Formats: sequence, structure tokens, C-alpha cells
Amino acid sequence: MVKVTWLGHAFFRIDGEKASVLIDPFVNGNPMCPVKVDDLKGVTAIIVTHYHGDHYGDCVEIAKKNDAPIIAIHEIAVHASKEGAKSESTNYYGKVEVGNVIVHLVPAWHSSEIGSPAGAIVKIDGKTIYHAGDTGLFYDMKLIGEIFKPDLMMVPIGGRWNMNPELAAIAVSYVKPKIVIPMHYNTFPPIEQDPEEFKRHVEEKAPDVKVVILKPGESVEI
Repeated sequence: MVKVTWLGHAFFRIDGEKASVLIDPFVNGNPMCPVKVDDLKGVTAIIVTHYHGDHYGDCVEIAKKNDAPIIAIHEIAVHASKEGAKSESTNYYGKVEVGNVIVHLVPAWHSSEIGSPAGAIVKIDGKTIYHAGDTGLFYDMKLIGEIFKPDLMMVPIGGRWNMNPELAAIAVSYVKPKIVIPMHYNTFPPIEQDPEEFKRHVEEKAPDVKVVILKPGESVEI
């Protein structure tokens, strides 16, 4: 069983039997985050989808406290190393193994102050999870779905710097995960959205996909 916990914005914790992976650990300055950096113990790897403050966040401090590597696009990984953290660099469709966790970074349509934006595929304890990162809608999401066949997808619905609920539902219809969790909304006024609207669009465009709406700190098991 794999436990997936939403910690606000695009920040997730994925716990397997022998591994605990963080994605985009935005803690300080995140009004939705229910935990502090010191609460994040037992972390074995950290994935950063792109170099914006609300995604790179507190990754270096957490990595140092847990002696955990940061997995990111090459230039971001190099930057994290210069800040004193362990890092593992890769690029689109490359492969990184940390313990029993396999990570592939995949394309995302967005921007990044360093390197390129990415989504992340995480394979852990027989489950496959796709964190789309910050992204607009793009047709190669179908390819990501066909190659990796994710059990769970996290998709942004904020609508200012990435997809709105309707476009995010189209993305879900391309990827065809078993379960989808909306993310990257209601953190700040410009990205206020109703996740129930997203759910309605998914029910129309991808009726076989289960929508799970979490509150920060809540989890789903797959």
C-alpha cells in the first residue's frame, strides 16, 4: 500500500514500505501547508519539478536534514548541489533510482528560472504516480499516459499559471489514470478555484477516472 498525502499547493508526500518521497516541498510561505520543515522526517528522496519559489521551496533544507537526494532536471540539480544538498540530475524520460523508488522526469509546458520545467513519474511498491508539475495542456500527455499508465495523477487546476479546471479535465482524459487529485489551487487569490467544478468536468470528459479532493494534510492510499 502506498500513502499519498497532499500538503498544500503542489507539495505531496508519498510513503511506501521503505521509502518516503517529497515532491515540490513548499513549506515556508505556503499558507496551506499544515507541517513545518522539522516535521518532515524519514524522507528518502525529494523531487523538484521546476525552479520557482513555490516548487523548489524548502528542498535544500529538508534534503540536508534527511540526508536525502534532490532529483531534478540537470541544471536545477547542479544548483542544489552548489547549495550543499545531495542531488541526482536527469532529463526528460531519463531514469533515476533511489533505493526501491524509480523516478522519470517528463515534459511540462511552463517556465523555470533555472533549467526546464518537468512533470514526474514515481514508481514505488508496484504503483505508478504522475505529478504533472506546473503545466499547460499539451497533447503529449497522451504519450505519458500510454507509456507509464499511472495509477494516480496530480494535476494543477489554478488557471492563472497553468490549467483551469476544464483544461485540467482534458489532460486527465489524455492520461487516463485510475485516480486524480487536483492541486495548485486556492493557495493565493489569483488561483482560487472550486475543485468540485474540476470533478464535474472530469466526470464528463473522463468518467472512468475517480476524482479524490483532499484537504491539506489528508491522504489517499493506493
